[in-house]
Amino acid sequence: MTLLGPVLNMMSRNDKNDAQTNPLPPASASNAFIPQSTSLTTPQTSISIWRKVYNILTWVPPRCRWDPDKPPQFSISMNILFAFAAGFTVANLYYSHPILNILAQDFGVKYEKVAQIPTVMQAGYAAGLLFLCPLGDLLPRRPFVIGLVLFTATMWLGLCITKSLAVFTAISFIVAITTVTPQLMLPLVGDLAPPHRRATALSIVVSGLMLGILVARVLSGTMTNFVTWRSVYWMSLGLQYLIFVMLWLFMPDYPSTNPTGLNYFQLLWSILVMLTKHPVLVQACVTGFFTSSTFTCFWTTLTFLLAGPPYRYDPLTVGLFGLIGIAAMCFGPLYARLVTDRFVPHLSVLAGEALCLAGICFGTYIGRFNISGPILQAALLDFGMQTAQIANRSAIYAIEPKRRNGVNTAFMVFTFCGQLMGTAAGSHIYARGGWIASGSASVGFIGCAVLTMCVRGPWEKKWVGWRGGWSMIKKDKKSADGKTAEVAHHVREKGDEEVGRREFGEEEKVLAELAAEGGNEEPLKEGSEVEKERVSEKSGRSSGEDEIKPVKI
Repeated sequence: MTLLGPVLNMMSRNDKNDAQTNPLPPASASNAFIPQSTSLTTPQTSISIWRKVYNILTWVPPRCRWDPDKPPQFSISMNILFAFAAGFTVANLYYSHPILNILAQDFGVKYEKVAQIPTVMQAGYAAGLLFLCPLGDLLPRRPFVIGLVLFTATMWLGLCITKSLAVFTAISFIVAITTVTPQLMLPLVGDLAPPHRRATALSIVVSGLMLGILVARVLSGTMTNFVTWRSVYWMSLGLQYLIFVMLWLFMPDYPSTNPTGLNYFQLLWSILVMLTKHPVLVQACVTGFFTSSTFTCFWTTLTFLLAGPPYRYDPLTVGLFGLIGIAAMCFGPLYARLVTDRFVPHLSVLAGEALCLAGICFGTYIGRFNISGPILQAALLDFGMQTAQIANRSAIYAIEPKRRNGVNTAFMVFTFCGQLMGTAAGSHIYARGGWIASGSASVGFIGCAVLTMCVRGPWEKKWVGWRGGWSMIKKDKKSADGKTAEVAHHVREKGDEEVGRREFGEEEKVLAELAAEGGNEEPLKEGSEVEKERVSEKSGRSSGEDEIKPVKI
């Protein structure tokens, strides 16, 4: 959709040029029989219809339009809107998880065939992370995000009505690719939020994202006990169109961070280059890899534990077990406000890993005998992983201000690979050694994450070491990582206007002195040659400034 406008403009310009250079001959007896109206109006009518549709979809409300002198401000209402959109967009990936057996019955196939749907959707999501998310650094975010949401919602209609498993699987893969808008909103929040409040803003969006995952599983499993599974998918369709309308009405229009910069292939290649330049990015990626593996390892094997002896819980009880994660969502933004935003992110990452380790130990070595073990593990693991992930994002978003989507892509690819490893390793180890064996593997994964954070300190500029001290207190209170001074995107500094006024005043003095030396008694009056030259020079300079207005990062 973002490419349709320039194509239509180019076509309209070409039509005008053709009309001027090759005018149509006047109607005469020799050409009166030619059906000119039929051959010419049909393509133009088709173009005009698509043009109207494009104009409607890309129309920006006045309060959301970009004004470099007064850009839209990031607010708590916008933060909540992004959290809502992220949550109920990522939920698309998880509606099918609790109802695979019902899908198998409805499509009339074996369970093994529908069991591939979650895998296919995860593969599509990974493809979207790798190939779509980097475009957030190249394209304007509003039309890109809204276009993805509209496309996903429209394709989702096919899932609601199809009766073919092959078609259902294919559409699931396609919509999973475009269900990456949460990973576009997180870097956007990193751009817009003040650096010293970035962790809090990110925490709100991440909490919404986790809520979407939780609600998708609970609603899908619960609703299917009373209505058909298609009702769940129709509900999701309505939510997605609601998200589209809300973003269309309230999402501000921000310019691209690289309007004339890299091309698409350079964007992808630069992600690999970043991993060779920034030690903090590699440290965050490796930590995220091992931490996320423990999360999926736990939730994959928990079903086996609760369904077997000594608990023997029914599927509905097992599904409601996921509600424990609400505690992490409630305390996440509060912790980010009180701790992550006040100290260096390194401290919060270590604290999050410690909570994960404690939760895994409780669940692994108590869970076989008492239900309190898995409950503690669910609560501490969710909260610890969220804390560590938000702190890592807050740190890595400071390294490449104009490439935060690329930075986020690198981080999420490592995180996603860790989730896949945790799922595979958890199932395999549980089948051979049981609950304690799989939990002990998670202890080892967390140990690797803690070791990764300990080999490099918060002030270290190289790959290994603790140069700069052990302090966890920010040196720059207004920065996100405690040391990198930065300004939120699209915010003009007050100093720019003062410098401009000061330069203008100095120019006035120089012109007055030169004019006085030349014998002009009123050098700055309208009509004087000096004034004319100054006005013409100023108008030329102003026109250039109107065309190009750099934004300091």
